[in-house]
Amino acid sequence: MSNDFDHPPFVDNLISLKGDMRQQQTAGWAPGAPVHQGLGCTLHADQMIPVAEGISLGADVATPKHEGRYPSVVLFAAYSHELQQTGAPTGTNETGSSAVFTDRGYNHVVVSRREMGRSQGESGVFFNSTDVDDHVAVIEWCAKQPWCDGNVVLFGTSYYAMVQPEVAVRRPPSLKAFFANGLDTDYFRQVVMFGGAPQVDFLTLWMGANFTETQEKLHLPPLLRAALSHVFNSPLKDLWEPALQKRMVAIQNGFKKGVPARKYRELFAEWIFDGKTRATNSIPEGPWRQLKHITVPFVVVENMGALNLHQFGAYDLMENAGTPADRKWLILAPPEYALPVYSWQLEALAFFDHIVHGANNGYATQPPVRYYVDGTPADEYRGTTAFPVPGSEKVRYHLSSGGADAATHHLQTEVPEVGKNSWGAVPFGAIVPPELAEVANPILTFEATVDEDTEFGGSVTLSLRFSCSEIDSHVIARVGRVDASGGYHLLSMGSIRPACRRIDADRSTGVEIAIDIDKPEPLVPGEPVTLRFSLTPRPALFKSGERLRLDLGSRTDILRSNVSHGYEQFDMQVPPYFSRNSIHYGEDSYLELERVP
Repeated sequence: MSNDFDHPPFVDNLISLKGDMRQQQTAGWAPGAPVHQGLGCTLHADQMIPVAEGISLGADVATPKHEGRYPSVVLFAAYSHELQQTGAPTGTNETGSSAVFTDRGYNHVVVSRREMGRSQGESGVFFNSTDVDDHVAVIEWCAKQPWCDGNVVLFGTSYYAMVQPEVAVRRPPSLKAFFANGLDTDYFRQVVMFGGAPQVDFLTLWMGANFTETQEKLHLPPLLRAALSHVFNSPLKDLWEPALQKRMVAIQNGFKKGVPARKYRELFAEWIFDGKTRATNSIPEGPWRQLKHITVPFVVVENMGALNLHQFGAYDLMENAGTPADRKWLILAPPEYALPVYSWQLEALAFFDHIVHGANNGYATQPPVRYYVDGTPADEYRGTTAFPVPGSEKVRYHLSSGGADAATHHLQTEVPEVGKNSWGAVPFGAIVPPELAEVANPILTFEATVDEDTEFGGSVTLSLRFSCSEIDSHVIARVGRVDASGGYHLLSMGSIRPACRRIDADRSTGVEIAIDIDKPEPLVPGEPVTLRFSLTPRPALFKSGERLRLDLGSRTDILRSNVSHGYEQFDMQVPPYFSRNSIHYGEDSYLELERVP
């Protein structure tokens, strides 16, 4: 086997890579026996894969120690592949463990896009068509190698997931399936300009963590990578990982201090200063318009703790892909934010065994949608044929005043009398007197007590009759469950820029009201308008006596949860102005949920 690669792997494999599977691995079931197991792992580091004339991409190729021809799992991203198999808690370590995949009879091929690490050529804007061309070329190259049986599948999280539908649209002959965890299908709306405002916090973190000159030039000898995998994935991980999780905010703040290489800073400036519309932003639109061309089987995982990134792409893919209904699966998973990402490896391997080998391991009988319900045991999943759950009934809770602005207000099924309450919107980072919130509350809170056990699952929609003392503001909405002991459970979030309130019907799905932000319509101070927008879906079981809570404000830092609790959310530089924001009660101000029969 070594003669098929650029250099002998003997020294590189004096220490074998060590894998890890401590995170969520399956969605509420136990797969049948694997087709292969115990095959070991051989790493062929720093291979060069030709993708175009004079251009090759750097890759780490891991194969089973037992020689043979095996299916290949391809992972493609803009990141360096140097740290992927070390188990280091970096934000790009989202490929799973090579040792886990090769042990089960799959080659594991991690590829870096042009101009990253040893990859040749010049990189363009992320997710460009040349990247997709290269991805197709890598798939077909792998299929022709003597260590591959001709079957190629895709796996990965975040960036490694987002590229999968793009290449599946092209229908490469050797691509047999893909497994994507956390993806977006409309890059402008879901990544760069979330809720009508630039995603500066996330983009700063992302670029500072992954695209410094040090990252671009990083090279670790394969033997060192393997040694590090034994350190990071040792039993000591049970001690240091919880401590690391508690420090996740501090770690992310450290990443934000990294200085991206100049070309990435130029891209950031273009996106933030100039790219406020689809026409002026250089990021490609994503595959949302072409999903019908996807025909291969797939599994897509939606982490329901992803609140302003990777939040609606999974539903778009599931609803609009051309893959037959019995060959696509959606998993709605409980919040989990951990570095590195080792989730869903066993689920993916069972899926791949079913598709590539025809294994009778139980995957064929899994329902098209499996979803976790907040308020139930963590290892329990519901199964259904579609999402939202068929037969669900839409229930509207109208907003109603409870008195003074700072009081707890009401959610009720009846349309209330007219009236209004207000909150004070203060720009993020503004210098204001201490205790200003005492005289201008920053949040309006609404509650309803649930009088019988009720399960909600499906879209979460908010309609607000809204006015403002300025020409624009920002609305952040948060829905939660308050249990019998008073404990708060964050369920879903959403946001809207009131000046961008027109609905984009073409991009909307069964769980998302997409908003068109290309042509802002400034507010007339004091004049009400109707805002209608979506929050992230989150199935939840409310037991009798528990409370449904809706919070409204204008600042993500006031309403969000700490990322160390498993939620993937980022601060936004909103609202743009000091203003007093008001909700006007009546038939147009309500929270709409879907009650599961």
